[in-house]
Amino acid sequence: MLGELWADLADLVLPARCAGCRSNRSGLRHGVCPDCVTALRELRPGPVRPVPAPPGLPPCHALGAYGGPLREALLAYKEHGRHALARPLGALLAEVVAAAVGPVRPVLLVPVPDTPAAARARYGDHLARLTRHCGRRLRGAGWPVRVGHPLRASPRPDSVTLDSAGRAAAAVTAFRARPGIGPAPRGSYVVLLDDILTTGATLAAVSHVLAGHGLSPAVAAVLAATEKRHKQ
Repeated sequence: MLGELWADLADLVLPARCAGCRSNRSGLRHGVCPDCVTALRELRPGPVRPVPAPPGLPPCHALGAYGGPLREALLAYKEHGRHALARPLGALLAEVVAAAVGPVRPVLLVPVPDTPAAARARYGDHLARLTRHCGRRLRGAGWPVRVGHPLRASPRPDSVTLDSAGRAAAAVTAFRARPGIGPAPRGSYVVLLDDILTTGATLAAVSHVLAGHGLSPAVAAVLAATEKRHKQ
């Protein structure tokens, strides 16, 4: 899958400022400069775990630490409207899913939903976009993939303003099952998707709601884990 990923990065025609390092380079025609492509290429997915981990948090895998070009590319995508980055970032997320799941098998991808306010501010659910590209990349590599959106997010404070206790409290009531939610298709491996792992409170809360409806996530896949978290 990685063979086409770097071509995706190179083919993007975006503003001259690199999404990975914010440098302006004369004649730059790519979303990510060659140096940042090299840095992203060197990242390898692996298991991560917050300390302490909240109850109910499934095993988690991340592409890398929330820093450097990975952090800048995520911020450019989420906060600065560079939506074309959804394709390469979704492909990177597919690499994390593949590493987390192991041998090829049927998977059900379930992204953590955005709140309505966040989706409006970002002109759409940013993680839903990533999930679509993630699913396409996996299908192209021969994975039987389905994407589900069984939950909706309730309004809640911006997690950036909250400490660990505040995040946990906000997450408890943050998610509701949509009408008609049912168990996962027989034999499917449920994979919970998010962009950044911090305390794990959100992933644990989502997992709790899903488990109550027969959709217990086997693993969570994220692009980045905050630097306080470390690979095991």
